[in-house]
Amino acid sequence: MTDALRVILVDDEEPARNILRAYLSEMPGVSIVAECANGFEAVKAVGEHEPDLLLLDIQMPKLNGFEVLELLEREQPVVFVTAHDEHALRAFEVHAVDYLLKPYSAKRLADALERARNRIGGGEPSPPIEELSESARPEDEHVQRILVRDGTEVRVIPADSVDYIEARDDAVAIHVGTSAHLKAQRLATLEQRLDPRRFIRVHRSFILNIDRLRSIELYAKDSRIAILGDGTKVPISRSGYARLRELL
Repeated sequence: MTDALRVILVDDEEPARNILRAYLSEMPGVSIVAECANGFEAVKAVGEHEPDLLLLDIQMPKLNGFEVLELLEREQPVVFVTAHDEHALRAFEVHAVDYLLKPYSAKRLADALERARNRIGGGEPSPPIEELSESARPEDEHVQRILVRDGTEVRVIPADSVDYIEARDDAVAIHVGTSAHLKAQRLATLEQRLDPRRFIRVHRSFILNIDRLRSIELYAKDSRIAILGDGTKVPISRSGYARLRELL
């Protein structure tokens, strides 16, 4: 970290950014390297500026704050600045630097920045992005869309459109029709976020959308394959077959 704390402000409301900017302008050793009005701008700005700290709103249109973190694909110290308190406990559990609830004072912001300096200067690791974004999600809420970063673009894939998901080393390939979208995420992590009544882990390397299942065929002794509506074949393990039988 340089002497000046390099920060990016992310909030879809201009008055909220104005307050942050005004408070920060009175604080020595702080440099605002970018301001963003939405999550897409934030993802791009973090990639371009590699800030020390992200001051991030949660409730924003198109991409919320946790989806921004997920798309960064890097460890990023973050202070949440939000009018909503429902994610505070879980954010602290995974060691977010701080959580500012609007309206906040200049002193409260200064305290958060001091925590950030101590965190960054002391080398205390930030939580994995997957863990942070996942822990902030209510236990009974399943994702309706999957976000995939492709260079500077962000693809928003409706969960309903996914045929199956395949593990590829430390990433997953999300298959939609004839396209496959690569996302840097573990298959087990994505499995936890999907609706278990629809997406079944049929093999250690495959998750299947059972709405796409046309038939199950015996492949060899104790080995089966799933035939999808378009003819695609997906392997089924013994344990995966047991999970399918529970739902079918």
